[in-house]
Amino acid sequence: MTKAPFVAMAAATAALGTALGSLALQLRADGYEQYVESVATFSVLMYVTAALVVVTWVRDGRPHAN
Repeated sequence: MTKAPFVAMAAATAALGTALGSLALQLRADGYEQYVESVATFSVLMYVTAALVVVTWVRDGRPHAN
């Protein structure tokens, strides 16, 4: 498989995680504490997803044994 789908997916999910982390900080600053935990959890989930995509990319690049 080519690198492009893995790189694009990892970059997009990491960018989404960053945006959600920023949103969580802004929500906290604006006083919307009831939403901060949910948004922060989803932000961490996006970073974990990006890491798993990278792991899949690395594993896909290794030679396959028959």
